[in-house]
Amino acid sequence: MRNFIHGTSLLAGCAIIAVAAPAHAQQAAPAEAEASAPEIVVTAQNRSQNVNDVPIAINVISGDQLKKVGFSDLNDIDKIAPVVQLNQDQGTVKITVRGVGTTSNDEAQDTSVVINIDGEYLNRPNVMGMSLFDMDRVEVLRGPQGTLYGRNSTGGAINFITRKPGKEFGVDATVSYGNYNAVRADGGIDLPLGSIAAVRISGFYEDRDGYNKHPAGGGFFVFPAYAAGRSDDNNAYGIRGSLRLDPTSSLSINLAGEYAKRSFSPGIFAAGDLNAPGNGPSGGVCNNGFTRVAPAYAQVLCAPTNTTLLSKIDRNNYAAPLFGIGHVSQDTWAIRGRVAYEISDAATLTYVGGYRKYTGDPNGRLTLPIIYQSYTYADEADTQSHELRVNGKIGGIIYQVGGFYFKEKLNRENGFLLPSFIFGLPPFGPNGPTPGTFLSYFVRKVNSDSKSVFGQVEVPLGETLTAVGGLRYTDNKRSATYVNASPFGPGIPDFAGLIGQGPGRKDLTKLKFVSTLPLGSKDSKVTWLAGLNFKPNSNTLVYLKASTGFKGGGFDSVGTYKPETNTAFEGGWKQTFGDHRQHQFNLGAFYYDYKDLQVSVLLDTTVGGQTFNAGKAKIWGIEASGSIQLDDNTNFHTSINYLNAQYKELLAQFNVFDTTGALNGIGDLDPTTPGIQQPNFAGNRPAFSPKFIITAGIDHTFELGGMGSLTARADTTFKSSYFTDFYNYRDGTQGAFTQSDLSLEYQSANKMYSIIGFVKNLENNRPLTYGSFVSAGPDDIFNWQFGAPRTYGVRLGVKF
Repeated sequence: MRNFIHGTSLLAGCAIIAVAAPAHAQQAAPAEAEASAPEIVVTAQNRSQNVNDVPIAINVISGDQLKKVGFSDLNDIDKIAPVVQLNQDQGTVKITVRGVGTTSNDEAQDTSVVINIDGEYLNRPNVMGMSLFDMDRVEVLRGPQGTLYGRNSTGGAINFITRKPGKEFGVDATVSYGNYNAVRADGGIDLPLGSIAAVRISGFYEDRDGYNKHPAGGGFFVFPAYAAGRSDDNNAYGIRGSLRLDPTSSLSINLAGEYAKRSFSPGIFAAGDLNAPGNGPSGGVCNNGFTRVAPAYAQVLCAPTNTTLLSKIDRNNYAAPLFGIGHVSQDTWAIRGRVAYEISDAATLTYVGGYRKYTGDPNGRLTLPIIYQSYTYADEADTQSHELRVNGKIGGIIYQVGGFYFKEKLNRENGFLLPSFIFGLPPFGPNGPTPGTFLSYFVRKVNSDSKSVFGQVEVPLGETLTAVGGLRYTDNKRSATYVNASPFGPGIPDFAGLIGQGPGRKDLTKLKFVSTLPLGSKDSKVTWLAGLNFKPNSNTLVYLKASTGFKGGGFDSVGTYKPETNTAFEGGWKQTFGDHRQHQFNLGAFYYDYKDLQVSVLLDTTVGGQTFNAGKAKIWGIEASGSIQLDDNTNFHTSINYLNAQYKELLAQFNVFDTTGALNGIGDLDPTTPGIQQPNFAGNRPAFSPKFIITAGIDHTFELGGMGSLTARADTTFKSSYFTDFYNYRDGTQGAFTQSDLSLEYQSANKMYSIIGFVKNLENNRPLTYGSFVSAGPDDIFNWQFGAPRTYGVRLGVKF
């Protein structure tokens, strides 16, 4: 009730601001204090523009603001852009914007929100968990960006722009300390090399204890003492060298190379066992929160729609399974470059490219709250992306044309192991844990290629009206070899000779069932953009546009799935007004028609995750935000985001039980009729799609004369309830909540030194960032993960 009242009051306040005193909407709550700046330059359309001239719903956050909110990696993206929803799964990061996102880690599944670092395209959820540092700004683009960003940008794009070498010598550094023994240090130095070149060296170091506490004495299994400790900690560091060359007035070159390493204990799943006494179906009835799916048929089909296992979980302190706490180490090397040459006043040729090598710990281990554990034997990704484009202005026509190429090579090997104690072996020997026994073993070798050509023009139709049109043709190809190995095959499972075949002893000849699948997929698509921009004066932009997005198809170990598509209609108004004090306002509305949704579920550990095309969705929403400069030292900022998202058709496989209580993972509503009659989940909401996201904040600067200044800031975000998967289970429901941040910053008069005291998530609300019912053979476990708890600390900064 408290959250409802809080959210209602925020909504009322935001509505009053939106109507009575329009302001600028680009920025997320923590960053909107800078909204009154005379110009915010972005490159969202591959050229430098004032953000008010860009016909895109966009959040722009400066490097200084990123430091003030403690931004360190993609897990923090919702700190700077609350409309972005995170799905975190033991070290991987998946993003949802406006109800469009990806919930799968599958090697043949792509993200629905494009991530770029200085134009380098990132695609893997585990790579996205690596640290980000020394940023100049972040641009969060909402809605399909298929023409300019192309590949898979059905939900939007996030551009990270790193800080480039300065033309003068300079040093900057920050260091912070907070609860959970959190230490973070960032620093950089600019070294000019004559008049045409400069170098910047920057780096960071981060270390903190785990957010989740796991006491001894709990867990699903015996030997609970081994389950004590903490998970969701982090230790990371990185370094980047950047080179800027301006040999002539027409040629500019930016090169960068970086290395980053991260070691952490992935947050252990909190779990509820659906097979525990009183939780699951019994005999011919559905017990304790399970709902009968097809009451007209003799077979009892039960779904866990109304179980209440989540309410029993302490989100800060819960038992780990027998195997204790896993550990993962990740390394990434990257090189990037941008070369731009101005051929003439009408044409500039630009190349942007990057190469990245990601390596996961070959001995990494994830602890799963079921009767097996997961080991990683190989986790490697090599990616490269290249874009060549020409852009310029001929007469009044602004144009750009270009081509894009992306290549990715993945090599993954992992296995699920049964614990050694099942076979009468001690859980730990003199050299550490006793090797388990294979339940299943997977090899995934995947090669992906994507090529595209694109073009966009802006044609003036008069002094105030401009037409925009764009096309992009994309061709995707993907090939793979999948190996699935398991002792489960025809007949009775045979573990003879498998005992002790754990990490490093992958003898496939001893597995009873081995399948090798050569797989492949290819698809191509033309996406388009058409729009009108009305700019009656320098302070006003009104735009209307229609666009399409497409996310390539793929395959899993069961079969192939088709591309998914999104047709979007959007309109917006951006307004700057005021004389001495500038106020800014944005208002927008959108409508999405989404088809052939790619939905992923895990039904069987011996097969792995499966993806299928599941129908249609309609998504529409209204977004408004503003910034008002109340006086020379006080800024108030607020935003309202309303989202109506609903599946119109969703035929999906269902995890159900038969009359004996055994699992039936097919979901056949009528077993007497040939074929599979699947349930239709039309009316359900997509995962991570709260109806309301509301932000409000205020900052005030107290001038201290020659002693400097003191700035107090307060920000709050309200999110209404949402589901964590398409089933819309009660146990996968996050209730409405608020999170508030407070800070007090002292800055010296010469602005060289600063000190900030801060508290994040004052309410200590830890919302669901993952929730899924996993049906894998006999294991029926609902898993959860949660966001960060309350954090607080102090941050020191120096810049000269």
